[in-house]
Amino acid sequence: MTNQSPLSGRARLVPTLPKGDVLGAYDTYFEAQAVVDRLARADFEVKHVSIVGSDLKTVERVTGKLTYGKAAGAGAASGAWFGLFIGVLLTFGSTAVQYFIAAIIIGAGFGALFGVAATAINRRTRDFTSTHQVLASKYEVIIDPQLAAKAQQVLSHNP
Repeated sequence: MTNQSPLSGRARLVPTLPKGDVLGAYDTYFEAQAVVDRLARADFEVKHVSIVGSDLKTVERVTGKLTYGKAAGAGAASGAWFGLFIGVLLTFGSTAVQYFIAAIIIGAGFGALFGVAATAINRRTRDFTSTHQVLASKYEVIIDPQLAAKAQQVLSHNP
């Protein structure tokens, strides 16, 4: 679904769950995706097919202990990117490469300092690093009821 501008003359789309027949239920998204891929390879009109994940869970995977060194490194990296941006702005239309390099170095330095300071302030409230994922426990392939029989036929003949 696309986000429409509030100024557009078309009616606004309201997010709704797809309606139709369940072609199959799968434990992983990749299994459901493989079914849709098989339909697509058989020149089936896949625009009438949806993959719906249900029973969502948030998974946080701990990746390690948060140290001052890691905080300084992450801060230096983000600061260097900001410095790169500022360096591009300062040297726009100029050939002064030293400003460009100085902006990156200064950005990395300030980023490292702010990273260490933020870690020191938040110490003992979160001493680890992690990544977040939202996963579904079940994935259903939903299809327009008028096309369900044709899709089942395509899937049974196309292993």
